[in-house]
Amino acid sequence: MKKGTHHQRTHRKCPITERKTAFGNKVAHCNKKQSRTFRVNMIKKKVWVASQNRFVSLRLSARGLKTLDKHGTEYLVQKGVI
Repeated sequence: MKKGTHHQRTHRKCPITERKTAFGNKVAHCNKKQSRTFRVNMIKKKVWVASQNRFVSLRLSARGLKTLDKHGTEYLVQKGVI
Protein backbone atom coordinates (compact mmCIF):
# COMPACT_ATOMS: atom_id res chain seq x y z
CA MET A 1 0.00 0.00 0.00
CA LYS A 2 1.11 3.52 -0.69
CA LYS A 3 1.87 5.80 2.19
CA GLY A 4 -1.19 7.71 3.36
CA THR A 5 -3.78 5.42 1.79
CA HIS A 6 -6.09 3.44 4.02
CA HIS A 7 -7.96 0.77 2.13
CA GLN A 8 -10.15 -1.64 4.00
CA ARG A 9 -9.75 -5.22 2.80
CA THR A 10 -12.99 -7.12 2.70
CA HIS A 11 -13.08 -10.56 4.20
CA ARG A 12 -13.89 -13.23 1.61
CA LYS A 13 -16.35 -15.24 3.66
CA CYS A 14 -19.93 -16.01 2.74
CA PRO A 15 -22.37 -15.31 5.61
CA ILE A 16 -24.74 -18.10 4.50
CA THR A 17 -22.45 -21.00 3.57
CA GLU A 18 -19.50 -19.97 5.79
CA ARG A 19 -17.13 -20.61 2.87
CA LYS A 20 -13.79 -18.80 2.98
CA THR A 21 -10.43 -18.82 1.20
CA ALA A 22 -8.85 -22.28 1.16
CA PHE A 23 -5.19 -23.14 0.71
CA GLY A 24 -3.61 -25.96 -1.26
CA ASN A 25 -1.00 -26.85 -3.82
CA LYS A 26 -0.62 -26.41 -7.55
CA VAL A 27 0.89 -29.71 -8.71
CA ALA A 28 2.91 -29.86 -11.93
CA HIS A 29 3.24 -32.94 -14.14
CA CYS A 30 6.66 -33.63 -12.56
CA ASN A 31 4.92 -33.60 -9.13
CA LYS A 32 6.55 -30.28 -8.14
CA LYS A 33 4.25 -28.40 -5.75
CA GLN A 34 3.63 -24.67 -5.37
CA SER A 35 1.38 -23.02 -2.79
CA ARG A 36 -1.82 -21.47 -4.06
CA THR A 37 -5.15 -20.17 -2.75
CA PHE A 38 -8.68 -21.13 -3.72
CA ARG A 39 -10.70 -17.92 -3.44
CA VAL A 40 -14.46 -17.78 -2.96
CA ASN A 41 -16.56 -16.49 -5.87
CA MET A 42 -18.13 -13.48 -4.10
CA ILE A 43 -21.04 -11.55 -5.62
CA LYS A 44 -22.60 -8.25 -4.49
CA LYS A 45 -26.38 -8.46 -4.44
CA LYS A 46 -29.29 -6.32 -3.21
CA VAL A 47 -32.24 -8.35 -1.96
CA TRP A 48 -35.69 -7.28 -0.78
CA VAL A 49 -36.58 -8.49 2.71
CA ALA A 50 -40.36 -8.30 3.03
CA SER A 51 -40.48 -8.75 6.81
CA GLN A 52 -38.25 -5.68 7.32
CA ASN A 53 -39.73 -3.79 4.36
CA ARG A 54 -36.32 -2.78 2.94
CA PHE A 55 -33.51 -3.71 0.57
CA VAL A 56 -30.36 -5.25 2.04
CA SER A 57 -26.95 -5.23 0.32
CA LEU A 58 -25.07 -8.50 0.70
CA ARG A 59 -21.80 -10.06 -0.42
CA LEU A 60 -22.53 -13.73 -1.01
CA SER A 61 -20.77 -16.62 -2.65
CA ALA A 62 -22.30 -18.03 -5.82
CA ARG A 63 -23.36 -21.11 -3.83
CA GLY A 64 -24.88 -18.84 -1.14
CA LEU A 65 -26.89 -17.06 -3.82
CA LYS A 66 -28.32 -20.38 -4.99
CA THR A 67 -29.18 -21.23 -1.38
CA LEU A 68 -30.91 -17.86 -1.02
CA ASP A 69 -32.95 -18.54 -4.17
CA LYS A 70 -34.00 -21.91 -2.80
CA HIS A 71 -34.95 -20.87 0.76
CA GLY A 72 -36.00 -17.22 0.26
CA THR A 73 -34.99 -14.04 2.04
CA GLU A 74 -36.53 -15.07 5.36
CA TYR A 75 -33.69 -17.61 5.57
CA LEU A 76 -31.33 -14.63 6.09
CA VAL A 77 -33.36 -13.46 9.08
CA GLN A 78 -33.58 -17.00 10.48
CA LYS A 79 -29.81 -17.55 10.01
CA GLY A 80 -29.03 -14.22 11.72
CA VAL A 81 -27.29 -12.59 8.75
CA ILE A 82 -29.48 -9.48 8.93
